[in-house]
Amino acid sequence: MLYAIGLFILAGIAEIGGGYLIWLWLREGKTYYFGIGGGLALSLYGVIATFQTFPSFGRVYAAYGGVFIVLSVLWGWGIDRKTPDIYDWLGAIICIIGVSVMLFAPRN
Repeated sequence: MLYAIGLFILAGIAEIGGGYLIWLWLREGKTYYFGIGGGLALSLYGVIATFQTFPSFGRVYAAYGGVFIVLSVLWGWGIDRKTPDIYDWLGAIICIIGVSVMLFAPRN
């Protein structure tokens, strides 16, 4: 379980970080090196997700979506300095509960 969580976190950092670098390049006028770095990070995100041991692509990506939401809230708080409100936290908690149901429910 720790392996899966670690991969979700690494994939999230690569995806959010890559998107953020491209944002800085295109929206805030940073050098094109930011865009290249962002593209590389986004490619790395796609590779990291394939190391998950869950057998279903769709289930892994759906579950990752919930983790992505939580990481995005944390990124906004830590990097953009936008303090999450109670509804951000409530939504993030609901997402993690949903992810847990999807990944860890007993199946045949």
